[in-house]
Amino acid sequence: MPAASKPLPDEARPAATPATPAAGGARAAAAAKPSVNHPLVQRFLDYLTHERHFSPYTARCYGADLRQYVEYLAGGPLAAQLEEEIDEETLGYKLRGADAMTIRGLLGHLDQFGYSPATTARKVATLRSFYKWLSGIDPDQVNPMLLIRSPKQAKRLPKAINVEQVEALLAAPDNRETLGARDRAILETLYSTGVRVSELVQLDRGDVSMAEQTMHIRGKGKKERIVPLGSHALAAIRHYMTLLEPDPRFAKLRRESDRTAAVPVFINKNGGRLSSRSVRRKLDKYLVGAGMDPGISPHTLRHSFATHLLDNGADLRSVQELLGHQSLSTTQVYTHLSTMRMRTAYAQAHPRAV
Repeated sequence: MPAASKPLPDEARPAATPATPAAGGARAAAAAKPSVNHPLVQRFLDYLTHERHFSPYTARCYGADLRQYVEYLAGGPLAAQLEEEIDEETLGYKLRGADAMTIRGLLGHLDQFGYSPATTARKVATLRSFYKWLSGIDPDQVNPMLLIRSPKQAKRLPKAINVEQVEALLAAPDNRETLGARDRAILETLYSTGVRVSELVQLDRGDVSMAEQTMHIRGKGKKERIVPLGSHALAAIRHYMTLLEPDPRFAKLRRESDRTAAVPVFINKNGGRLSSRSVRRKLDKYLVGAGMDPGISPHTLRHSFATHLLDNGADLRSVQELLGHQSLSTTQVYTHLSTMRMRTAYAQAHPRAV
């Protein structure tokens, strides 16, 4: 068993680090020392990106979890005893030789540093994927995660807003100028199709069929799907394009669109592809202007799309396909929201409900 998995006595901790620091202290401690990495981790991340086709963002999250684990094995911030000169071979031995006690030691440290059950569960899932991959490429590798359970966590229902709130949000952008019309089209498209914001910003003009009223979506894991485009979203995109075409600020974009269909639908003020972060910033601005909950995100519109479909009688399989969910169980969470809404309506309207 690697030494890093043993609990550390209080006297082994640096004086500046309390025995049970807050999560913020853990992040500060991690930032104070250089990140420790290992070639095995990079090979796994390459596998996720090139063979499993994970998105760059997801691969970065896996990488961050694994680098923290490698730091722990090296005696880094979580273990509070960084072995400054640990060599790659020793670190590889610790990675391959980790057992269930090693992992439980890590989980104990995560708990001490105030990590939430949800965050810890994500790190456990990362390690589960890593050791499954490692035992797949090395028949002699023991998988320590077979004896590890994910921490229990409370189920959180996705947040959705009602139709009146959606209408207020969609009406917030100024539709009379190009970028305002773009923002209206973005919000209309998110609610009309339920696409993820990462899928929305990847849209090229060739992906939108005005004649068929559909969009071609490139989703997670390079899975593709066709989704219908509602009449309001279609009208919003047409209006946006009508203002965009003659706008002198985007003359270069107009020339490019004459040559290729691989031109982004939603652009920034410089004519480049709009980013997911920019969409979130625009939404935040309109939430403030409409006096709405600032906790609403682009993903809330996706949740609202699914909830409103189920509220109005759509079948679960169709909603699953529209959302691009691989598993039906992922979509089923929205049925809880619909049931809650029905219970509320019943309690408010039926004379014998209470």
